[in-house]
Amino acid sequence: MNVALLAHDNKKKLMENLCIAYRYILIRHTLFATGTTGQIVEQAINIPIKKYLPGLLGGEQQLGSQITHNDVDLVIFLRDPLHKKQNEPEIGLVHRLCDVYNIPLASNLATAEALLQALDRGDLDWRLNIGK
Repeated sequence: MNVALLAHDNKKKLMENLCIAYRYILIRHTLFATGTTGQIVEQAINIPIKKYLPGLLGGEQQLGSQITHNDVDLVIFLRDPLHKKQNEPEIGLVHRLCDVYNIPLASNLATAEALLQALDRGDLDWRLNIGK
């Protein structure tokens, strides 16, 4: 399955730790990430990651395009809800598109862990039957 990883600056270390803890699951899937997050995670877990542009330079729009073409099965977007971002409209776009196209989305650690465990159990295999 295709898993997209995004994290605001204040959440990049948390994303790194999440990916280290769940490397045994992530290694069996194709990973995508925005620029800096992708570099950090790739170095931490030694798994190749297909990187989008950095978020402020269009990474969220690239992800949005993949979502609309049904090329993403799971999005983990660890966001910082306490600090407004310059690219807030694009961030909202990713969330909206996940809702429109029925893509599982985690925006915090608890939900990310639950979705990764569901991915490991095969609970998200229904995504494989969607016309790709």
